[in-house]
Amino acid sequence: MRPLYVIKAGSATLDRGGIFGEIAELVAGGARVLLVAGGATGIARHYADIGRPMPELRLPNGDSVRYCPPQEMDHIVDAYERVTLPAVERGLAAVGVTAFTSVAARGGLVDGRANRPLKTVTAEGRARVVRDHRAGVPADVDVTRLTVLLDTYDVVSLSPPVRDPEGGSPLNVDADMLAARLSVALDADHLRLVTGTAGLLTDPADPSSTLRHAHRGEAAQYAGGRMRQKVRAAELALDGSADVAITGPHTMADTSSWTRFWRTQGPDADLTLLTRAVGVPSVSGDERELAALLRDWCAERGIDATVDEAGNLVATRGTGTRRRLLLLGHLDTVPHRWPVEWRGEELWGRGSVDAKGCLVNFLQVLADAEVPADGQLRVVGAVEEEISSSKGAFHARDHYPADAVVIGEPSGSGTLTLGYFGLFKLRVTVSVASGHSAGMDAVTAPDALVRALEDIRDVVRQEASDALSAVIDISCRTGREHHQAVGILNFRVPPGADLELLRKLALDQAGPGVRIEVLRATPGHAGGRTGPLAKVFARAFAQAGIRPRHVVKKGTSDMNTLATTWQGVPMVAYGPGDSALDHTDTERIGAGDVRTARRVLADAVARWFALPAPEQPRPEGATP
Repeated sequence: MRPLYVIKAGSATLDRGGIFGEIAELVAGGARVLLVAGGATGIARHYADIGRPMPELRLPNGDSVRYCPPQEMDHIVDAYERVTLPAVERGLAAVGVTAFTSVAARGGLVDGRANRPLKTVTAEGRARVVRDHRAGVPADVDVTRLTVLLDTYDVVSLSPPVRDPEGGSPLNVDADMLAARLSVALDADHLRLVTGTAGLLTDPADPSSTLRHAHRGEAAQYAGGRMRQKVRAAELALDGSADVAITGPHTMADTSSWTRFWRTQGPDADLTLLTRAVGVPSVSGDERELAALLRDWCAERGIDATVDEAGNLVATRGTGTRRRLLLLGHLDTVPHRWPVEWRGEELWGRGSVDAKGCLVNFLQVLADAEVPADGQLRVVGAVEEEISSSKGAFHARDHYPADAVVIGEPSGSGTLTLGYFGLFKLRVTVSVASGHSAGMDAVTAPDALVRALEDIRDVVRQEASDALSAVIDISCRTGREHHQAVGILNFRVPPGADLELLRKLALDQAGPGVRIEVLRATPGHAGGRTGPLAKVFARAFAQAGIRPRHVVKKGTSDMNTLATTWQGVPMVAYGPGDSALDHTDTERIGAGDVRTARRVLADAVARWFALPAPEQPRPEGATP
């Protein structure tokens, strides 16, 4: 599923135009975008064009609001449809982006609920109750239709007003509140409320006083004027699972000028970064926001950190070339997420175990480690580990040489992973002539596919008896002349298995109507318990009073990717969390496990850098 950004931009931001390029960049990266367009400037222009005064109401607190009786609502709609939304279409078209634009009331894309009668003050200072003010709050969203539109167009752009299901003229609503309601209803991944300042300022007179982080109820004290609605909207959006930020000035690009809103706080300060990292959705292909958060955290601590061309987070301390230790974790998670929360001493949320707990520990150890003059400690948060591309790990393999590697995967604080099975993945396509399945001796494409898959399994198992296999996807397609079935057959093969032979054996099963493609052939890798890296972990475990387990896992990891070309480089995997919870809807990690793993890792890193040079010969293949 492509990530969904809901972005609210007001008239002043839209007029500047830079936001359109930023949206185009998101679209180019595979995101769906729902842009909520504010219309204050467009409404003022439209009223000026038609020579109509804009009525206002004065509130008891001294604020003024646009007066929207029924006779004005047609003009409000015209302002959006003739001025604001056409300008959005032109701006997006100029950067090569297709858009569907509409006021939210059209066709009931969004329904609202009318506000109560409004208490106002007349010019003479007398109290007056206005009952015909057509204002309200967004309530119900047509999720089905909007999802279809989001899957069809590069960008869907909506604006107020919304439909009143009770009848009558539309209801004017605040655009920030509309964006927040859409974010919750559509289960957006990210909500950005773009403003003209550098986020929410704690001192309106100081443009550098951005409040960087806020929890529910903490930001209102700093909000005045229109910013109050943005804060309300941001807190409303916390009812969903998107990550939420007020950004600016008139941009989403400068993350140092964001005010981020968080649903929950860690029980202690040392768990804050983990809590926030789990709170930022980062399904494979959507890692950029998490990478930016972690990069900024590093920058605040004086750590050299960047996001490389592959999208990896790369944080480094030390410039030595004699002792280079790489801590390789990953940013991405499998799909489906839910609002993050602490339940007692456990953090529940997608990615808490696999593998943000590991990556955050890497960064916190990096921040505190003493790196010798001839050493280098580097943390890489790789992209796309959870999908077959392993794009981030391949880039790390080819660009970040190391003399030893710790992979960030959950083992539990008392277990060291010495290796992983390899991955052998095939696509098998079978085609048969179309015909009735009830015919004499009829063989359907699915029938033939099942036979082909079993033949491949048999020959692979004869050569690698410990291999595990699973059919992970099947699809069928019926054409006029042929019926086709496609299966994805996945093998986990033990370290030492001859992948070239397995490839030959599998491909030899192709024949008339059967096509076999090798999608992935990554060898398994396992090291022993006597290498220098395993030894320093053994001493760190002993120091912590832990009698560790050592395992070789049936799954695979980025260790295998590095091992395709890095020969003789000591590698282990270590991190907190119960791997049995990977990819489950009960994914959670314990604070105690996180802290113990961090303490063991920090000790192991220090011991590795303290090893005398003769124990660290430069391994063959350590430099790409």
